[in-house]
Amino acid sequence: MIDSVKKQDGKKQRRVLIRGYAISAVVLIAAAIILWIFPDKTELATTTARNYFLEMIKILPAVMVIMGLFSVFISKKQVVKYMGKSSGVKGILLAIFFGALPTGPLYIAFPLAVALRKKGASVSNIVIFLSAWACIKIPQELIELQFMGIKFMAARLVLTIIFMVIMGLFIERTIEWTDNRRIGVSQEVEK
Repeated sequence: MIDSVKKQDGKKQRRVLIRGYAISAVVLIAAAIILWIFPDKTELATTTARNYFLEMIKILPAVMVIMGLFSVFISKKQVVKYMGKSSGVKGILLAIFFGALPTGPLYIAFPLAVALRKKGASVSNIVIFLSAWACIKIPQELIELQFMGIKFMAARLVLTIIFMVIMGLFIERTIEWTDNRRIGVSQEVEK
């Protein structure tokens, strides 16, 4: 039993690795074709790619440290309790708070979202976390207040939060519905 589970995990890891290489190869081929068609954009494209790469190299080690600390110090039980499916308003508020706190680019949040999901956070809270990371930043809110005024900032903030919650709940229900449909179809096929 244990050996078959290990074999399945190994096969799954190989598939994920192969898919990652395949996606990278497709992107590189597409980039080469585009640069061949538009040779005048080569310098701009390579400079932009290099700048993004250097930015990621600076940020990713910190993300890895944070993920390591998260996996060691925060238990699955705590994540399920505070951000799981039955966490309710408390989970929503925590997702908004933890999403609004950092000021880095959104791609940093994706590994953290995966770690949250593996530890039992609900899909809706992960969507809210990612949306808050993208749309609500505490320093950004202060600058927005200074330039746009309290009415604009408050209206945008309230509407953003409302739509983040609606979107999170909608995506969670949609995923549940498609998973249930897939399970139903596979059970019918087995009969």
